[in-house]
Amino acid sequence: METVDKAVTSQSEKVVNAFIKAINDEDFITARKYVNDNLKFDGVLGSRDGADIYFSDMERMKFKYNVKKVFADENDVCLLYDINMGGATIFTCGWYKLENGKISSLKVVFDPRPLLEKK
Repeated sequence: METVDKAVTSQSEKVVNAFIKAINDEDFITARKYVNDNLKFDGVLGSRDGADIYFSDMERMKFKYNVKKVFADENDVCLLYDINMGGATIFTCGWYKLENGKISSLKVVFDPRPLLEKK
């Protein structure tokens, strides 16, 4: 029985991985190159319309991502990761949708209780 080499990485996955690396490096200029201007962010604690608003928040929060697993299907990439939110590390799922080779939307799901309990 033959095995399939799972090391093959889609272009969409490469874009998302490069985006996450730039965010972790706090290189927001490079990270911005991987998203569309009309980026739509939808998360547990709120949403953002537009890349400029999203990056304004990201530059301030300086989250760090530790990717555990990547799933890719054409223009959809799903990451399971721990996000260090400066005092709390939260296990999170992020669904990245790409259009024209750039991230057009991001939906993030996590249990917010550790963050809410700190307040």
